[in-house]
Amino acid sequence: MKVIIATKNEGKAKEFRQLLAPFGYEPVSLTEAGINAEIVEDGETFEENAHIKAKAVHNLTGLPVIADDSGLEVEFLGGAPGIYSARYAGENATDEQRNQKLLEEMQGADTPLRGARFVCAIYFIGAAGKEYCVTGTLEGFIGFEPMGEGGFGYDPIFMMDEDTSLAMMESEEKNRISHRARAMQKLAEELQKNEKESI
Repeated sequence: MKVIIATKNEGKAKEFRQLLAPFGYEPVSLTEAGINAEIVEDGETFEENAHIKAKAVHNLTGLPVIADDSGLEVEFLGGAPGIYSARYAGENATDEQRNQKLLEEMQGADTPLRGARFVCAIYFIGAAGKEYCVTGTLEGFIGFEPMGEGGFGYDPIFMMDEDTSLAMMESEEKNRISHRARAMQKLAEELQKNEKESI
């Protein structure tokens, strides 16, 4: 059974493929499914945006869909960039530009003020039309400069400890602890608890 991954972000799609592998579905990205529809994510929370994406793609395809909205919340910035994480430095900004903007806004903030967390809300619509929404988080802090070559997005400045950013971790290790992995684990538990359908 195919499941549409409702994202055009190849880094995110790759993570979802790895996370979905044990569940027996065939993950297909929007690009692979030939879906070019522009979906306006105008929700006010991660959960609302994930729901908007999942419903739109499910209505187009009739297939099971998994959609997420995820982002970075920084304590010093009052929870920003939050749902605007991908557009934080402008619509067409690169990961490097987003990281640079965030680091500039954090200037003068000492380590105790640099607490941050990644948030991932996943909305899943299964083959039987059942719908689930779960959220996972990963706590850390914002570093003082980018570190590491792996990952994507804010990974190079999101620190797990003083010496290790998410971008320095092997993908398998990151996928065990990430906000997305934690949300996926919650989704698997919900499906196993509520019905025999598995993802």
